[in-house]
Amino acid sequence: MMTFLESHAPLVLVFLLSIIIGLLMVVVFRYTSNQKAIRIAKDHLKAHLLAVRLFQDQLQVVLISYWCIVRSTGSYLRLAFMPLLYVSIPLIFLMVQVDRYLGFTPIEVGQPFLVKIQVVDGSVLDQVSLQLPPGLSLTAPAVHVPAHNEIIWRVVAETAGKRALEVETGNQSLSKSVEVSSGVERISPVRLADKWWKRIFVSGETALPGDSPLQSIEVNYPERTIAFAWLEWNWIWLFFVLSLIFGFLFKTILRIEI
Repeated sequence: MMTFLESHAPLVLVFLLSIIIGLLMVVVFRYTSNQKAIRIAKDHLKAHLLAVRLFQDQLQVVLISYWCIVRSTGSYLRLAFMPLLYVSIPLIFLMVQVDRYLGFTPIEVGQPFLVKIQVVDGSVLDQVSLQLPPGLSLTAPAVHVPAHNEIIWRVVAETAGKRALEVETGNQSLSKSVEVSSGVERISPVRLADKWWKRIFVSGETALPGDSPLQSIEVNYPERTIAFAWLEWNWIWLFFVLSLIFGFLFKTILRIEI
């Protein structure tokens, strides 16, 4: 059992998260929406759609029904907008945090990977050096890309564990975490010097100092895919599909109008 859970941990986590979020979404929608008004709007919409089918040979009735369909659809969307907003905002921030664990796979032992830094001013490229902790080693000389103010190193992990590499520039030494593991770990692929609202979706580390010549330090972790139903899924798409399925299932069980 433990072997199965360990080897399928991302899939199990997405399933559990989809069940929980699917239930929470319909419950929150239930208590933040006008269920009676939504039911009436949907009934009106169904009635006008039926009228279009029944009176196809009466142009005036069909045109009036189409206009009523547009109005009923607008009424329904207006009634559903705020409840969906209440659900969507916290869900976005939750997905950002979950993506730290399921968006990328850690570096595996023996797997080469790239470390890329970008500087604010290309004139300091020659002053930048990379210091590696025990367990990480360089496999090739640094590659300078002056056109993009970048330096790229190819590194290999020799042992598992969480480590911090150091990027030295002048009298500053700045660190970047590296996860070497075969499991599910919290991963931040890049450390940035930008404001928090620019970092929140891509970085899980503190900002680089404002006076630093570095703009970013990046580790190119492999993107994670999850095998399910004979397909390879990005976890967000799989979560979206499963949470909708579970959401509609709970909607039916709890008799909630959506």
